[in-house]
Amino acid sequence: QVQLVESGGGLVQSGGSLRLSCAASGRTFRSYVVGWFRQAPGKEREFVAAINWSADNTYYKGRFTISRDNAKNTVYLQMNILKPEDTAVYYCAAKEVGTSNRVTYSSPAQYDYWGQGTQVTVSS
Repeated sequence: QVQLVESGGGLVQSGGSLRLSCAASGRTFRSYVVGWFRQAPGKEREFVAAINWSADNTYYKGRFTISRDNAKNTVYLQMNILKPEDTAVYYCAAKEVGTSNRVTYSSPAQYDYWGQGTQVTVSS
């Protein structure tokens, strides 16, 4: 079992930056791919980025940067030059992959554990 807690969301003006954090606890964070998703009101949950345990393999759909610090059991999403259309609830999720180096998991159904989400609001 892995517990995930997101933080770092908030209200920011268009063009601003935020760094989201996803802190994991429970089972060791090793062997998990961690992904970030977002969901705007009335829309489906959308993949943003994913990273493998060793942080040498990433997968993106968009312009944000994902990173992780395994010593802190934390994954980050750096969001720069934010736009109003980036407004959404941002979720992190974890998928157990064992020793696989694959990181191309972009469907919410592929992930095993989810955080509660953090709201990001970008004003124009």
